[in-house]
Amino acid sequence: MRMLRIALTSLKARRASLLGAFLALALGVAMTAAMLLGLASAVGAPGGEDLVSLVAALGTAGGVSAFVSAFVVASTYSYAVAQRRRELGLLRLAGATRAQVRRVVLAEALLLGAAASATGCVLGRLGAPALVRWLSGVGMAPPGFALVPAGWPLPAAFATGLLVALAGVAVAARRAGRVGPLDALRAADLDSGVLTAGRLLTGLGLLLTAAVLAGTALADDPADLLHRKTYTTQPMWLISAAGLLSPLLAPPLVRLLGRALPGRLTGYAGRLVPANAAAALRRTGAVAAPVLVSVALTGSLAGALDTVAAARAAEASARTAADLVVVPAPGAGDGPLLAALRAVPGVAALSPTAPTVLGLVEPDGVTVRSEARAVADPSGLAALARLPLLAGSTAGLDDRSLVLPAEWGHRTVGEPVPVVRADGSRTTLRVAAVLRDGVGDNGLYVTAANAPGARVDRVEVRLGPAARVADVRTAALPYGATVLARAEWLAAGTPARTAWLRMALVLGLALVYTGIALANTLLMATADRRRELALLRLAGATRAQVVRLVTAESVLVTAVGAVLGCAVAAVQLGSLRAALAVLHTPAPLVLPWRPVAAVTAGALLVAAACAAPAAAWALRSRPVTAAAR
Repeated sequence: MRMLRIALTSLKARRASLLGAFLALALGVAMTAAMLLGLASAVGAPGGEDLVSLVAALGTAGGVSAFVSAFVVASTYSYAVAQRRRELGLLRLAGATRAQVRRVVLAEALLLGAAASATGCVLGRLGAPALVRWLSGVGMAPPGFALVPAGWPLPAAFATGLLVALAGVAVAARRAGRVGPLDALRAADLDSGVLTAGRLLTGLGLLLTAAVLAGTALADDPADLLHRKTYTTQPMWLISAAGLLSPLLAPPLVRLLGRALPGRLTGYAGRLVPANAAAALRRTGAVAAPVLVSVALTGSLAGALDTVAAARAAEASARTAADLVVVPAPGAGDGPLLAALRAVPGVAALSPTAPTVLGLVEPDGVTVRSEARAVADPSGLAALARLPLLAGSTAGLDDRSLVLPAEWGHRTVGEPVPVVRADGSRTTLRVAAVLRDGVGDNGLYVTAANAPGARVDRVEVRLGPAARVADVRTAALPYGATVLARAEWLAAGTPARTAWLRMALVLGLALVYTGIALANTLLMATADRRRELALLRLAGATRAQVVRLVTAESVLVTAVGAVLGCAVAAVQLGSLRAALAVLHTPAPLVLPWRPVAAVTAGALLVAAACAAPAAAWALRSRPVTAAAR
């Protein structure tokens, strides 16, 4: 109880410096609560298969929120403990044991986490209806989607907040226990022993883990690296490793970037900017950490999204020989339309297909459902499709067979495969052809006889030398069908808006954390430097020169975090490019310059906007008075 009272008193005395951590954790819990409420509603809503994408997006956003909040809280508390070395040393002088000091720090985290989690749950419950309305308004949720009462989301969000708070300060608490009694008598704070052996080994271990995961995926299942779940979670290993190894990576980057600072920005004190940043590694790491995580996630997710979209478009373009794609009107019959298209002079081939669902029965009896294409004319598919075949031929597709990708495990032509049709009926089909795994629509293909209720949603058309596009349009016009060139159809089939909205849902909280954590850390760090800044004033620097020096140092450290984030994103995007090369997919690597530049510019603006007034506030006292403290 005594340690708990000390922790409560310490929180009251330092509430201003911990406001940023409180807000970051509270917002994280609020978003988690809102997403869990949305998940509960999506799971309980009718037509659950249509909500699979929404459930995945909300789950991914919740996971990213937990990771970023833990990363930010750990960074904030690590620096806060370093700032309190003398205070903790006084506790040791007063007779507190190492275990008691650790318990004080953990008790503070528990109290702060409980208050922030409770606040976050209230905010999440208030904001969940707005989130649901936004999801429906932008098309990520079906019309009429609404919250369903559920009892578990708020307790789960509260528990997550506590776990994030405690996990985030676990390392800081252990470091606090190592503070010795004589640290209270030190006249100077030196950043010694920042890169401990344990920190170095853990960082290298995380790098090795990321390399092993990427290498294993490239060898066994390269397409897995292109899945949203993988390219969202994979950067977390690299981000954690870069954060732990920042004391090793930051000094050379500080010296390199410090040369780019204009001399007029800091005047004669220009050399102090990189020197201060390189000497105060804990402060540098705390300021760079939120920038690192936001730039790395933005670059990785935005780059992966654009790269995978480009790969799918290139793959889809290479797998059809169609010149035109005719899209029937919703609800219209396809028989008369197909007859009219076949009557157009010069049409060389038609391939009408329809979407359906097919379940493959695994050897253990589990049925795995997947999207499939129902082929109305197998000869048209053979004439127009350029599918990546590993075995067999699409010409062998009939009412007793199917075409499937290699990822299903059936690689032998003629092998029997038990299936469940869309209407629930069961049959056994033989393998007519096996496709190489890819990133796009490498789904199952069956004939229309095995797709009850399927309606044709596209007709691929190849034109002969004498055919005219205008004749095709004229034939399709009476039936309300839309005629698109192949490039137009590929562009229309790319769900860019939905994908970017999904990424905005995942990244939104991370970017909010960046601003909060960066502003909070800069305010904490600058307030702790009153004596150092007063000594600069006594050495002859003017108030304006000191403010410019602090601002330049903050901008420099923020740039270091951005460079580390870009390095993480580059490694992650490199693994995607390697996966595309293994899959023989002709797609360029898309570099997300604009989102990364926007996030970096925002971080630099926050750094400058917070550092300058914080430095001016720290200099409000007379230099002699501040230096004597």
